[in-house]
Amino acid sequence: MRKSEIVRKTGETDIKLSLELDGTGKSEINSGCGFMDHMLTLFAKHGRFDLSVECAGDVRVDFHHSAEDIGICLGKVFSEALGDCGGIARYGDVVLPMDEALVMCAVDICGRDTLVCRLDIPSRRVGDFDTELVEEFLAAFVRNAKISLHIRQLEGKNTHHIIECVFKALGRTLGGAVAVDSARAGEIPSTKGVIV
Repeated sequence: MRKSEIVRKTGETDIKLSLELDGTGKSEINSGCGFMDHMLTLFAKHGRFDLSVECAGDVRVDFHHSAEDIGICLGKVFSEALGDCGGIARYGDVVLPMDEALVMCAVDICGRDTLVCRLDIPSRRVGDFDTELVEEFLAAFVRNAKISLHIRQLEGKNTHHIIECVFKALGRTLGGAVAVDSARAGEIPSTKGVIV
């Protein structure tokens, strides 16, 4: 089974997170922020990942530490669950619409962390969630998952729909990239013979 879990406690957050790559999209999320819970639920559903997140953070300050630290933990378990990456598709991409919003997402499971994020989110907040934390979450995830991720907003003026598009597209793209390709039969998808 391609799954992993982590318990990570700092002076800012206390997180328990588990991920199963070959899941059905079920999730149990309690990040301390309702909007973040919804986004992680979308990520799990559209990637068909089973995801559990329990986070106690210093939300009396804001949600910055929680969003970043959940990204760190999710990246670490994602990388660990992949193991040596044998047999995976490695690449994934999608152009995902939601009403008037349109987001392009592309990923390479390559062992190197790069984030290219081009979002033009019109509002600074959705409820009590600062929208700048979307990129903070993505950066932390990418750094710890060691993947190359490109996300670009192509259309959209509705803040909620743009961010929903991002998380749905991220899940869908990663779900495709980590899918086991039976024709590859455990083969490492790199001419180096290793993903590092």
